[in-house]
Amino acid sequence: MFESLSDRLGKIFDGLRGRGALNAADVDAAMREIRRALIEADVSLEVVRAFVEQVRERAVGAEVTRSVTPGQQVVKIVHDELVSVLGSDAVTIDLNAAAPVTLLMVGLQGSGKTTTTAKIAKRLKDRQKKKVLLASLDTRRPAAMEQLRVLGEQVGVDTLPIVTTETPVEIARRAEREGRLGGYDVLILDTAGRTHVDEELMAETAEIKSIARPHEILLVVDALTGQDAINVARSFDQRLDATGIVMTRVDGDGRGGAALSMRAATGKPIKLIGVGEKMDALEDFHPSRIADRILGMGDIVSLVEKAAQNVSAEEAEKMAKKLKKGSFDFEDLRAQLLQMKRMGGMNGLMGLLPGAGQLKKAMAGANVDEKVFDRQIAIINSMTKKERANPDLLNASRRKRIAAGAGVEVSEINKLAKQHRQMADMMKKVSKGGMGSLAGMFGGKMGGMLGGMPDLGRMDPKQLEQMARQAGINPDQLKNLPSADLPIADKLPTDVGSLLKSSGGPALPGIGGAPRFPGLPGLGKKK
Repeated sequence: MFESLSDRLGKIFDGLRGRGALNAADVDAAMREIRRALIEADVSLEVVRAFVEQVRERAVGAEVTRSVTPGQQVVKIVHDELVSVLGSDAVTIDLNAAAPVTLLMVGLQGSGKTTTTAKIAKRLKDRQKKKVLLASLDTRRPAAMEQLRVLGEQVGVDTLPIVTTETPVEIARRAEREGRLGGYDVLILDTAGRTHVDEELMAETAEIKSIARPHEILLVVDALTGQDAINVARSFDQRLDATGIVMTRVDGDGRGGAALSMRAATGKPIKLIGVGEKMDALEDFHPSRIADRILGMGDIVSLVEKAAQNVSAEEAEKMAKKLKKGSFDFEDLRAQLLQMKRMGGMNGLMGLLPGAGQLKKAMAGANVDEKVFDRQIAIINSMTKKERANPDLLNASRRKRIAAGAGVEVSEINKLAKQHRQMADMMKKVSKGGMGSLAGMFGGKMGGMLGGMPDLGRMDPKQLEQMARQAGINPDQLKNLPSADLPIADKLPTDVGSLLKSSGGPALPGIGGAPRFPGLPGLGKKK
């Protein structure tokens, strides 16, 4: 979603990084470009003004002008302020109340309330082992109650029996009684929406709130709303006092301005984001990780979490044993392809890797079709167990049969066999001699990088100092770096600041002295 904003900011920062020193004119030019990029990304104008003013205040100060790498320092300041606008810490749904804990879902029509209700129910059932009851209070939209009932069956969650003659208020009373008597941990109420904010909608929802006494009121907002998102958020917040925001369709091609605007305008945290149509496509909102993605720094922590969710310990151990032996058959290749699909495909993984933005663009330019992985899985499925375990059995007649079974040309079988052979050779190299022997497999620059790296431990300190200066690093900063013998942290930090602290490097500077804006609760009060 943040792709266009990320591209614009990346170009601005590339220009800053190339300069040895920054003056006020350079900072002003960069601020103009940042303001333009944020407005084009549909960020609210008042939020843009506040954000740019806070960045400028710090960017023209001593922390940049006295920095060894002023361009990098500006990037760090923009990162800090993005985290401040998005909300410093991740906030999850609060279930710390007497059962049944009631969640009230509110928002405009078409924002994805009903689907999000089912997603949250599935998440609470699977991850926190909660007993959840769903109830639809939408008596206006045709088949709205039926939709929630079907979704409840899909995710394995109970729904309140439908009584078509009841009003939303009566349904809310019955749901509360059923939740109490049925021993449910959580009750989620899905309210009706409108195509726009109006008094009738607000009055009805306010009455439901007074009866249901919800512990959480979650405002569901479509990420594609654009500039109007801030008005929608304020309207609901003023009448209902929402406790959090859920953003849907974050995987779409929207510009991301709604996320930056709503948190700053209402002061209410974005708790969850919908990243797809499937029932498990719901993620916690981590401000620091989103800021990393916007600035092209990747999101390694989310990548590790995705891997942990999609790869079982048994699978990983089995693969490790095979790698140690140097064996890699078609079953292993299929397992790797399926894992990659479960983790969001090639493009999804590229978005989480640091500095992979250019590679992702190159893939888009080369028209790399992700459906090729589906075809490769179909080809492997068309093989017999013996053929998967022993690729050498694939003669011409077998390849013709497999191609017919998978509905592809024989040339695709040949390509896959060649790809598998290259991967198997690489696994054998790694099992025998590690990365050193692997260097010879790569031609050009990569081979030089792996095979021609100097042994830094044996180099003269003066040579190291000279290399540091050539790389634009102050040699004095290297003296305080941690030793390689330091113990490795058991748990990966969840944000960039903690990551830098754990590595011994400087922590990201805070936002304590930045000016505040009374009209934007999410940015604090003016001191």
